[in-house]
Amino acid sequence: MKIGLLCGREYSFPPAFIERVNELGKSSGITAEMASLGGTVMGEEPAYRVIVDRISHEVDYYRGYLKHAALEGTYVINNPFWWTADDKFFNYAIAAKLGVASPKTVLLPQKGYPSDVDINSESLRNLHYPLDWDAILDSVGRPAILKPFTGGGWKHVYKVNNREELLAAYDLTAPYCMVLQEFIEFKEYVRCFTFGKSDILPVPYDVKERRYLYEPGFLSGELEARVIRDAQTLNVALGYEMNTIEFAVRDGIPYAIDFLNPAPDFERDRITPRYFDHVLDRMSRLVIDRALHGNPTTPWPRWEEMSGIGTASGFIGTPKKHDQPPEQKQQARRDGKDNDDQHSAATTGAGR
Repeated sequence: MKIGLLCGREYSFPPAFIERVNELGKSSGITAEMASLGGTVMGEEPAYRVIVDRISHEVDYYRGYLKHAALEGTYVINNPFWWTADDKFFNYAIAAKLGVASPKTVLLPQKGYPSDVDINSESLRNLHYPLDWDAILDSVGRPAILKPFTGGGWKHVYKVNNREELLAAYDLTAPYCMVLQEFIEFKEYVRCFTFGKSDILPVPYDVKERRYLYEPGFLSGELEARVIRDAQTLNVALGYEMNTIEFAVRDGIPYAIDFLNPAPDFERDRITPRYFDHVLDRMSRLVIDRALHGNPTTPWPRWEEMSGIGTASGFIGTPKKHDQPPEQKQQARRDGKDNDDQHSAATTGAGR
């Protein structure tokens, strides 16, 4: 069985990961390599049992390939279908429904649009204009954070204190869709490495210096337990098996600030050698386990059933019977009657 790594401008993690998987997986016949792609024929058998995806959000061909590979039976970390659909505003809404503390957030229309998209006033007839900026600010409070509803890396993030600063920052954001969010004045800031949804390592993080710290016991036992529990909840809801989840702690409450990081930074120099070794070990063991025991449903999100919308149906499973087209319902009723008749005949015969 082969495990493929799909990555971009990374230097320390890829060779170390491939070497570790080859070492740990040798006894099980598992090998790892950089995935090699060169045009994908529809219906072709997948070359890899598992693929770790760390770059398809930037390369459309890779994303298309991964969806096809999943269709043909490859276990992809992270799920390319949901990653395509996900965004931060939806994340915050799901977190709130699941009881995970999250900042008050407003989704904003874009300031502008890509130059190659023909957008005019008629295209935007459904939008209110002008926006009530004071009411929007009142809903999240001041100061507030303006940031993209997708993406990461601290790009296009602005802290604003009033309407004037908000408008000045907003004017710089085209063509990105943005969210305005309550600013959490935090005492501790935690970044959690997560593997396979439930394996969580909370790490202190210096936001201003953007660096990882090593401070054993920096969280109380109760607070650490809640951070881990909330991180597990978010990963299960969203299906991510490779992720980082960030919490800002205010008055003892961890607020989920950012948890759409399906290709987290794993470079040794930035996450420090200590955490790099942990990441390397946990990721290697995760992919070996998925190669041997991976269930195709594992990387799918579970937010539907967790939020009370329904059981595993609709987005993540087969439609319910009452969602079937009328002709299928009629056929199902006929099939059901035939099955009942057969069961009745079999039961009668058995009692003779």
